[in-house]
Amino acid sequence: MNTTLFTQKSINKPTLKRTLLMSMIAMSMGGMGVSAQAQTAQNSQQEIEQLRQEVQALRALVEQQQKQTATLNTAVQTQQAAAASAKPVMKLASGAEFNLYGNVRADASYQAEGGSSARMYNQINTVPLEGVGERSDEFKSTLSATRLGMDFKAPVGAGDKALSGKIEVDFLGGDKFDNLRIRHAYMSYANWLIGQTWSNFAVPDYLPETVDALAYAGGSIKRTPQVRYTSTFSPATNLVLAVEDPKDATITGIKQRLPALTARLNHKFADNLSVSARAMGNEKRVKEDEEMAWGVGLGAKYEVVPGTTLKADYYHVKGDSSFVTYANKGVVADITDNLYQSEFDSISVGITQQFNDKLRGTLGYGYMSFDQDAGYIDALSADDKTKTNKDLWQAWANVFYSPTKPLSFGLEYVYGERKALEAATNGSDTGVDNRINAVAIYNF
Repeated sequence: MNTTLFTQKSINKPTLKRTLLMSMIAMSMGGMGVSAQAQTAQNSQQEIEQLRQEVQALRALVEQQQKQTATLNTAVQTQQAAAASAKPVMKLASGAEFNLYGNVRADASYQAEGGSSARMYNQINTVPLEGVGERSDEFKSTLSATRLGMDFKAPVGAGDKALSGKIEVDFLGGDKFDNLRIRHAYMSYANWLIGQTWSNFAVPDYLPETVDALAYAGGSIKRTPQVRYTSTFSPATNLVLAVEDPKDATITGIKQRLPALTARLNHKFADNLSVSARAMGNEKRVKEDEEMAWGVGLGAKYEVVPGTTLKADYYHVKGDSSFVTYANKGVVADITDNLYQSEFDSISVGITQQFNDKLRGTLGYGYMSFDQDAGYIDALSADDKTKTNKDLWQAWANVFYSPTKPLSFGLEYVYGERKALEAATNGSDTGVDNRINAVAIYNF
């Protein structure tokens, strides 16, 4: 018999029971181990997923906080910029508000050829004819264009309507431009304005920019006492009607019985194109004779591309020398008191380029042409004929540099000529304006 074999008889029953019990325990413990490992893996996966969700939530919270911080910084910067640019406001117990502003302005000019040393600014219509007392190689400077102004607003009656207005002065009054004068002094309520401000007919909105404090040939910067009413048809269109006192002081013995009537229609075709059509009528009286002066104007402003702007302004006027600067006398009387009227066309055009937020430049041209009415010419004295013009023109180029918001510096070259009705005794009928202008301005 093989001794390696066991027979049923060789194993007793207690031993067999123990062996089977041990096997069952081992198998049970093995199964429990596998189950525990599976449960542990599942728990680990859940913890990883929960951790991932928490990380995503934290990331979203951080991004939200960053956006809120950026928004807050932008708001603070905007408020700081607004505070820096805002003018000081004084408030009274009555609710009235006063806003002070102005500038200190220093002008300088080197005049290669031109007119009177007593006048700092443009005088193209009166520059001496060549060889007849013209001045050359002359330096001039002044602070007369320094300006001080105050805007005001006060509640009136019930509701939210307010009376507003402006008072503004500079020192360009008098023949030598060194006396205090009123530029603007008016009050406005709802659609009405009463006081002195830009003429409704000769507006400066469409004039190319100049360093010279006065307009060049072809333009006007007229301010008049007036009563004005504005009617708004739509956000893009309005009509402005006014009665104005043009104070035509160029005509000896003139009397004014009625104010001038002016009308201006403004329309904005698009964000980059606006136009203005204007009309004027004004009675002129010398002694007991009278003539009706009239005029039309058309201005346009067009932003070709962002930073590049074209401006143009045109006038046709008969019998008036008060609204458009540098015009001949509007009417003259002969020895029998017959009245004769001057008539002219004028235009100014220019392009301004904004190179960056600190630097801009302008090229401009202005021209005036006067009709040659025989009766008008015959009524002039011999001296007046050399002082009265056939035409005027000026061209200019300038740059402005603003290193910071309150400061601005400008440099400009201008050349122009006037052609007189008759030549002087030396045969010259042309006067020349040839200058370099500079300006420094501090706004407050």
